[in-house]
Amino acid sequence: MGLKKILLSPPHIGSNEKKYIEEAFTSNWIAPIGPNVDGFEKDISDFLGCGHVAALSSGTAAIHLSLVILGIKPGDCVICPTLSFTASAAPIVYQGAEPIFIDSEEDTYNMCPILCEAAIQELLLENKKPKAIIIVHIYGMPAHMADFLRISHTYNIPLIEDAAEALGSTYRNFPCGAMGDFGIFSFNGNKIITTGGGGALVSPDKNLIQRARYLASHAREQQAYYQHSEIGYNYRLSNISAGIGRGQMELLGARIHSRRANYKRYHNFFSDFKGIKMQSEPSSAYYSNCWLTTIVLDPVIWDDITIPKLTFEMEQAGIESRPFWKPLHLQPVYRHARYFGSDIAQNLFERGICLPSGSNLKEDDFQRIFDVFLRLLKRSKAPVTLNR
Repeated sequence: MGLKKILLSPPHIGSNEKKYIEEAFTSNWIAPIGPNVDGFEKDISDFLGCGHVAALSSGTAAIHLSLVILGIKPGDCVICPTLSFTASAAPIVYQGAEPIFIDSEEDTYNMCPILCEAAIQELLLENKKPKAIIIVHIYGMPAHMADFLRISHTYNIPLIEDAAEALGSTYRNFPCGAMGDFGIFSFNGNKIITTGGGGALVSPDKNLIQRARYLASHAREQQAYYQHSEIGYNYRLSNISAGIGRGQMELLGARIHSRRANYKRYHNFFSDFKGIKMQSEPSSAYYSNCWLTTIVLDPVIWDDITIPKLTFEMEQAGIESRPFWKPLHLQPVYRHARYFGSDIAQNLFERGICLPSGSNLKEDDFQRIFDVFLRLLKRSKAPVTLNR
């Protein structure tokens, strides 16, 4: 019998999720409304300590609704980091607007605020003021939020925090996803907690969240019959899924602790090697949930070990890994979009890898992962790879 596969970021279910689901079945709340939805929204709001919450079918839906509510329309432009999953940018295109992609900075890998502001200034000269800024806290690492909040205020441009990967991360003790005009979260199966597929939209403005719930329910008006004065969407989270989320929220603190412990375990191992950089918190102002632990290989020291070779070796050993997000400005679907920056995001993609980071990793799992690196090291042509 072969070894079990070590997954990148599998769901980690506790004991109370089933209780909330059974309550939904017992009470016959099998619908996109119900006590679990209300409770889940309150759980998220209480955890963040601020804001109003709409539980939705996905993080993508949350980004889309934020753009709809902000009135983004065809011909508008929205700033977005290039180093992210396509869901950060696709809703911009849903609205017929133009994504403006910005390169990363090297310390957190998030969107560079200097390039962001330069892009805004150039677009203003063209009389194309961006209608929103989407900032992504990549792999759970907070972005330089002080800079982005200043930029948002200075140019009067709404700020959307894509915190899909960053539930539980903080910047200067403020929760990621709760600092901008809107925050979004994802509860996909690979996130730090899951509802089996779902998301949430957060805002300090109660009226905006009420409108989000209205639009997410096909924009049905409060009438005895079905009346619709505008186009809405089928974006509400089910009461069953929300039940899973309620049980998962009870475990969020423990899951963050486990992910951060994973990071430390990897850090202890890789600190012995030259030419391996880990995404790390720049200062005590940054607190990452360490959703995914990542490394970047120096192409000079590790010149004969490419990311495709490393992921292949991992796969052969029954270990799931993943390259960094391919920059969106290099994706065929966004080939006509404008881009501000150089090659930082591209270099991260070409030399970076995401390692298994599940909250249920065991020491035996780590040893299997480390063995792959040690085997590659023995075959490497690199003359010096050890720090000691």
